[in-house]
Amino acid sequence: MQKITPFLWFDGNAGEAINFYTTVFKDSQVGEIVNYNEGGPGKPGSVMTGTFYLQGQQFMAINGGPMFKFTEAISFFVNCETQDEVDYYWEVLSADGGNKSRCGWLKDKFGVSWQIVPSILSQLLHSPDAQQANRVMTAMMKMDKLDIKTLQEAAGN
Repeated sequence: MQKITPFLWFDGNAGEAINFYTTVFKDSQVGEIVNYNEGGPGKPGSVMTGTFYLQGQQFMAINGGPMFKFTEAISFFVNCETQDEVDYYWEVLSADGGNKSRCGWLKDKFGVSWQIVPSILSQLLHSPDAQQANRVMTAMMKMDKLDIKTLQEAAGN
């Protein structure tokens, strides 16, 4: 069991979210699902809590009601090795009512924030060449979906 597990609060659609996320990411699975019973505050038979695993990382979800909403203050960072990977996660996670934003950020249809980031970005931004890093940052700030080729060109590679 991992020491720290992200716990996501949904308003009635935790089961749908669990199923969606486990289809988006490879090596993912649904864990234990606990449904509300007659004595609970939720609709009997609906998901109360559930665990799921995305590429080995455990998450938990609850159908807690409308009291709390997701914000950009918390996001999930998806490290992508290729442009195809960036493109895939960008499109799939923002589909069906999601919202694309700047610098690789998006919200999915449940309101959860994600950062879809090519792995090379960190290397380019932490270059010992401050001018190169600045050019990369400037290029990134103009993008919505991050483009590896454009970032590399900005770095002079």
